[in-house]
Amino acid sequence: MAQNVVETRSLTKVYRDFWGRKKKTALNALDLTIQKGEIFGLLGPNGSGKTTTIKLLLGLLFPSSGDALVFDQPAAKVEKNERIGYLPEESYLYRFLNAEETLDFYGRLFNMPAERRRKRAEELIDIVGLKNDKKRILREYSKGMRQRIGLAQALINDPDLVILDEPTSGLDPLGTRWMKDLILDLKKNGKTILMCSHRLDDVQDVCDRIAILYNGDLQEQGTVSRLVEDQKRVNLQASGLQMTDALEQELKAVIEKHGGKLESVGHPTTTLEDLFLRIIEESKARPGRRYLPSGNGN
Repeated sequence: MAQNVVETRSLTKVYRDFWGRKKKTALNALDLTIQKGEIFGLLGPNGSGKTTTIKLLLGLLFPSSGDALVFDQPAAKVEKNERIGYLPEESYLYRFLNAEETLDFYGRLFNMPAERRRKRAEELIDIVGLKNDKKRILREYSKGMRQRIGLAQALINDPDLVILDEPTSGLDPLGTRWMKDLILDLKKNGKTILMCSHRLDDVQDVCDRIAILYNGDLQEQGTVSRLVEDQKRVNLQASGLQMTDALEQELKAVIEKHGGKLESVGHPTTTLEDLFLRIIEESKARPGRRYLPSGNGN
């Protein structure tokens, strides 16, 4: 049986005003589980309860009712945070430190020995691609570079559970692809990842299961493949032939015979991300390559 790393039971958080009157129910009776070794996506618009859920799991907030368990311990027990790595949406890092000093500082918070801090910092700086900028102070970093060093500090303690809030924020398409590949590598290494993101394509690319929140209520939960599958439509793909009027008419007749309707026929498409990455790689392989308009306006 799968082992639960995170479990919430009727987890509720109500914010109240100065006089104790109910102001907002940020989270309402949330029930979910995150299993060991999976990538779990927490989705929802602003104000849906995602950040509140994360803060409850980290013990930064106390629930109004219900339970939150992390590693089978109450989330309020701060000791369990030694096994958690957290990348907030906005990394509040000391901008007068460089990358090495930043990771050394966070390593000290976990009481890591000096030699282990040094080796771990060197390893993480290489992993996040900041080897050539490790001596620059963070104030000189771009937002994407700060996101990379923020991820490195989240991994400094080699955590079992990694919580990522908008991990691709500030990254260009190449950086986004790198981040998604790194998240998948973390899973291969046995890590459990809780990921919040507004970029649904990123979630679809890496997450095993997702939960969708709206106004504090859980609206849907399940595997990505099941939730995005349209049971009322069937896709057909074939290779080695050209689409002709005769072929289209035959397909239409077969589909109508079985009670369906042929909606469209055409060639499959790629994603804009894949197209972008392919063009960049081709440009690297062929220096001087440039686009020449065909004159047809397409």
